[in-house]
Amino acid sequence: MSNSPADPGSAATAPVDTPALARELSQFACRMRTAPLPAEVRELATRHILDALGIGLASHAQSYAAPALAGIEAAGSNGPCTVIGDTRRLSPRDAALANGLLMHGLDYDDTHLASIIHPTVASLPAALAVGEALDATWEQLLSAYAVGVEAAIRIGAAADGGFHHVGFHATGVVSHFSAALVAGSLLGLDEHALTMAQGIAASTASGVQVFLEEGAWTKRMHPGWGALAGITAAQLARAGFVAPSRPYEGRFGLFETHLPADSRRPAAEAACITEGLGRTWQLLDTAIKPYPVCHFIHGCADAAIELRAEIGDPARIEQVVAWLPEPTLPIVAEPAGHKRRPTTDYEAKFSAQFVVATCLLRGRFGLPELEPSSLADAAALRLAGKVECRVDPESAFPRYFSGGVTVTSSDGRVLSRHVKVNKGAGERALSADDIAAKFLANASMHVPEGQARQLLEFVTRPQGRSVREVARALAARAPR
Repeated sequence: MSNSPADPGSAATAPVDTPALARELSQFACRMRTAPLPAEVRELATRHILDALGIGLASHAQSYAAPALAGIEAAGSNGPCTVIGDTRRLSPRDAALANGLLMHGLDYDDTHLASIIHPTVASLPAALAVGEALDATWEQLLSAYAVGVEAAIRIGAAADGGFHHVGFHATGVVSHFSAALVAGSLLGLDEHALTMAQGIAASTASGVQVFLEEGAWTKRMHPGWGALAGITAAQLARAGFVAPSRPYEGRFGLFETHLPADSRRPAAEAACITEGLGRTWQLLDTAIKPYPVCHFIHGCADAAIELRAEIGDPARIEQVVAWLPEPTLPIVAEPAGHKRRPTTDYEAKFSAQFVVATCLLRGRFGLPELEPSSLADAAALRLAGKVECRVDPESAFPRYFSGGVTVTSSDGRVLSRHVKVNKGAGERALSADDIAAKFLANASMHVPEGQARQLLEFVTRPQGRSVREVARALAARAPR
C-alpha cells in the first residue's frame, strides 16, 4: 500500500481527536444550500452587494484602475466572466481578482467593526465570478455570499485584532478562506471537500500592511487575491487534492502563525467561529461606510463635522486634539509627522490628522477630498499640523469606532464633541435610501446617471435573474 500523503490511510491524513473548526464551517455551508436566508439577512445582503458594486464602478475614475486591469489581463486569460464597468471578459479567477481590487480600491466598502474586516469584498468577488461562470441563480449567489461573509467575520473576530498587531491586513488574510467557501458552495462541494479547500487556503492566506509606509496600492489587491486563491483552492479540493483539516487551530495553523503568541485564546477562538453559526448572523452588524477613509477615523470625522458649524472661522483654530481608540493609533496616527502631510490619497485615507482637519475646514469628507488639489490644500495641511492624536478614554471600540475632537481657538474658546457610535454603525446605520444615494453617486463617476439608475433597479430587484444576467448588465458601459 502506498504511504504517500494522498493515501487516505496514511498517517499524514489521520484524523486528530479534536473538533475541526473548518469542518464546522463546511457543515454550515452545506446546510445553507437548502436553507432559505432569513428575510432580514437577504435584504441587508442585497444592500451591501449594491454598495460594493457602486464602489467598483467608481474605482474606474481613479489612477490605479487602468494599470491594475492591464496587469491582470496580461498575466491572466480570457474567459466568460465580467469585469465590473469594463469590456474585458476574463477567466473566473482573473475576473475575481480584478473585481476585488475595484470593490476595495477606494477603501469605501463595508466593515464589520468587531472583527475589523471588510466582509463583502472578502466574499462577493468569488461569488460573482464563479456564479457567472456556472450561470447560477441570483438566489444561489446570495446564499454563497452570506456563507462567505459569515465565515470571514467569524475568523476575523477569532483573531481579536491580532492580525493587525503583527502587520497583517485582516481582510487580506480571511478572504482566502471565505472565498474558498463561497466558490466551493457554488461548485457543490461536499463537507470534506469544503474542509480541504479551507486547508489549502491556509497556505496562501497573507497580505502585509507595509503599504502604510508610503500609501502604496497593494492593499487594494488583497481581497481580490484572496478570491483568486479561494477559487483555486475550491477547484483543487474538487479534484481530490489533500489538505490539512485543521487550518485554523492546528499546530502551525493560521492562529499560531499569524497572531501574537501572547494573544492566543483557543477556547475563545473556537467560540467565535462556531457559536450560533447559522442562527446568529454577524452580517447584520456590518457597517456601510459614509466616508471613504479608514473606518478607525469615522468617529473623529463625525465629531469634526458636527463642530464645524460652531467654530466660525477655521483660521482661528490654534490646537486640535483627535481622540481615537488606542489600538488604532499605530495605523491612523503614527508617525505623526508623516501623517500630517499625506502625499497620496491612500496616505490621506489613513491619516486621522488630515481627515479631521479637512472635516473641520469643509464640514464633509467625500471622494473630492482625496483629489490631488485637496491633498495640496495649504489650509488643510496647516490645520493638520495642529492636530494631536490621543487615546480616547470613552471609546466603545471595538464594538463601535468611537472618536472625539477638541478644538481650542485663538479667542480662548474650547469646543468638544465626542461620538460613541460612528455614523453607519448600530442605531446610526445607513438607510436603504442612503445606500442607494451612495451607489448612484459612485456609479455616476463612471457611467451616465441614467445608466446608474438602471443598474440600481437591476441589482436591488434581481428576482428570477441569473448571476450572468446581472453581471453582464454591470459590464455594459454607455458612452459618457
